[in-house]
Amino acid sequence: MSTKKIYLCGPIMDAANKEQKDWRTRSKERLAGRFILLDPMRRNFRDNELDSANEIVEFDLADVREADIILVNYSKASVGTSMEVFYASHDLGKFVIGFSPFDFKDCSPWMVRFCTKILPNLEGALEYIERHF
Repeated sequence: MSTKKIYLCGPIMDAANKEQKDWRTRSKERLAGRFILLDPMRRNFRDNELDSANEIVEFDLADVREADIILVNYSKASVGTSMEVFYASHDLGKFVIGFSPFDFKDCSPWMVRFCTKILPNLEGALEYIERHF
């Protein structure tokens, strides 16, 4: 049985450094050794986003294609996150697990439609992954 790969999908460009990294770090610590975590933060395009826009998108889409599971931080609206979720679910048929502080009625219908499952917090999403994968 091969080790499943998980892409850590969530706001980067429109998020503070702590918002970008903390949940990804916790996910990697919790799932290390059982899954391969694909973290887009491993590539540093800070202060170079404009010149590197096509590279950023292509690298992220390559990670989405490589992943078996997409773990989504849906804590705020994010164009990139939404595009990755749509691509993963609609185009590639990937299993997309989101976590969000929003009540169901406050979630975008697009995120509800293209996430396989949305849980109320990161802890619940990680438990779900551990239990089912």
